Order: sequence, then C-alpha cells, then structure tokens
Amino acid sequence: MSDDPNSPPPATGPDKPHKGSLARDAIFALAGGLAIFVIGTLVIDAGWIRDRKGSDGDDETGFQQAAYFQPPMSSAIPDGPSGDAIRRGEAIFMNTPANASDFVGNTLSCAACHLDGGRRPDSAPMWAAWVAYPKYRSKNKQINTMEDRIKGCFTYSMNAQASPHGGPPPAGDDVYKDLQTYMHFLATGAPTGVDMPGSGYPDLEKTPLGYDPARGAQVFAANCAVCHSADGQGRTDANGRSVFPPLWGPRSYNWGAGMARVNTAAGFIKANMPLGQTNRLSDQQAWDVAAYINSQERPKDPRQTGSVAETAARNHAGEETFYGRTYQGRLLGVGAQPVRARAEPFNPATGR
Repeated sequence: MSDDPNSPPPATGPDKPHKGSLARDAIFALAGGLAIFVIGTLVIDAGWIRDRKGSDGDDETGFQQAAYFQPPMSSAIPDGPSGDAIRRGEAIFMNTPANASDFVGNTLSCAACHLDGGRRPDSAPMWAAWVAYPKYRSKNKQINTMEDRIKGCFTYSMNAQASPHGGPPPAGDDVYKDLQTYMHFLATGAPTGVDMPGSGYPDLEKTPLGYDPARGAQVFAANCAVCHSADGQGRTDANGRSVFPPLWGPRSYNWGAGMARVNTAAGFIKANMPLGQTNRLSDQQAWDVAAYINSQERPKDPRQTGSVAETAARNHAGEETFYGRTYQGRLLGVGAQPVRARAEPFNPATGR
C-alpha cells in the first residue's frame, strides 16, 4: 500500500459500481435541508425508481422522458461471460480510481461527467456515444474509434499523465473491452445514423452579459460549495473515496479536457446541476459559474511540449477557455501543484 495520501485506493477487484452514490445524494439532501430527498434517494439507490431524469412522464420543469431513448437498467444485465464483462465495465465507469487505478491520475470517475451511470440525457450519455462512433474528431483531426475516445477520457479527464502507469491504458487493454461492453449494453436497441435527442451536453447560447468569473464565484458559493467545498476540492467519504469530485486543482480534470472549456461546462451545469435540481440555474448563472470553475488552475495539458502560449495557439485556438490567458495576475495553464491532503470529508452535523 502506498504511503502517498493522494494515491487512489488500491484495486482489489471490481468495487460495487454504485457505491457512494447514496451517500452523495443523501449528503446533498442534508446540506440543502431537503429531508424528504433522503427518502427519495434511498428508493433511487435501491433501484426501484430513477431520479428526475430517469422517470417516466414529465417533471416539474416540463421534462418529457418519453422523448429520450430508454437504456436498460442494471437489473437487465444477463448472466454469463458477457454479463460479467458488463458488470466489470459498470464498476470501472462508476468508480474508475478504484477499478482502473493504474491509469487514473486524479479522483474523477467516468460517472462524474456522465451521470446515472452513463444513462442520463443531456449528460453525454453512453447510449448516444456508442452509436456515434467511429467518427471524425477535430480535437485530434482523425477518425476515432470508441477505444480512441475512451483513451482520450483517460488522458484528459482522468489526467492519466499523473497515474501510476504514466498514461492511459495501452491499446487493447481489458479496461477498454469492459467499458465498451458496458456501453454496448446501455445502447441496446438504440438506432444508428440518427441524431438522438439528449446526446452530448446542451449548447447554451451566449448571454448579452457574457460570462464573468467574479459573478460565478457568487453562484458557486450559493449553489455548489456545499457539495464541492468552498475551495472546489470536493468531498470524500470515510474511506477517502470521492463523493463529490474536485472541480479544479491537481485532483481534477486537466486543461486538455473538454470540460475545461467554458461552454462545455456551462451546458453540463445548466442541464444537470445542482445535483437533483435540473435546470434550476439560469443560463447566465451557468455561464458565470462555469467561467469561475474554469478560471482556476488545474493539471497541465498533456499535449504541452513547449510554452503555454505555443500550446494555446496549437491546441486551444478558438475555444472558450482560460488556458493561456492571464487572469488576476496569473498565467493559466502552467499546471496545478500537487497537494498532500485529500479532499476534506463532508460533516453532515455541520453542513460543511
């Protein structure tokens, strides 16, 4: 066992894929004073019903679930070797630092950005991604297979450059096979060659005011800090496992991740945050808080071989990003420095 407090928990076989999700939702409920929500999350976590974006019919925002593809639930995973691979893929997806620890350099899991185990519409669901690949991606200017796409997630979102392996899983690794088998399962019955509603993250139009990190700091304090902590470093459970992910700093996604773009983060936030309160924030608030989050330092872009300015010109031209910009006297993109302490555990008694 490593003595480094920043190292992820050791992989001792697939962890329970949804472990921590009940704690996360219950923490949110207690912190927000929504005691009734605890009961709801108990039922959701047991698998009897799904939350707002997984229910049938309309929610209070007029959300019509029937308009979206309905992926199978975990209870439909078959027995046998294929089912075993699906379950391993689900376990990796839900708790990547524990179940693919050699290739993860932070505390993020796939499920941090793809909610409800990759099922939730408008949260870049896996059922939509599976039927969209292979396809051309401007990010690397080539046709990408699904394995290529997953490799990119490890490289940027999971900051594999800081992992024990020093990079993403090698080509053909079982991690790719199991994740793809899980995604294939989620896409059971999904059409190909069709623009599926709910795929990706919503595209938010820019507001007349533009975006402002200073305004976003106020939005963050009022809506996000209770779960992600005032310093943005997230919350962990008693075992040090991430319950709410860090949003910046050395344990978060790096500058090359899609979520580091302000527009991408704004769309995700608008559709999915605060947790359990879909579309509560206005478009302006979503843009501003995304700008606040992404104006903080984070791990360096792994594509950087020269200066930040050279990398900004080569890899970030035309993006809505703070990479390579000077904000509050700091050049952003140099990379966050490692820290020793893990994210602070949430204390339900104090709400902090």
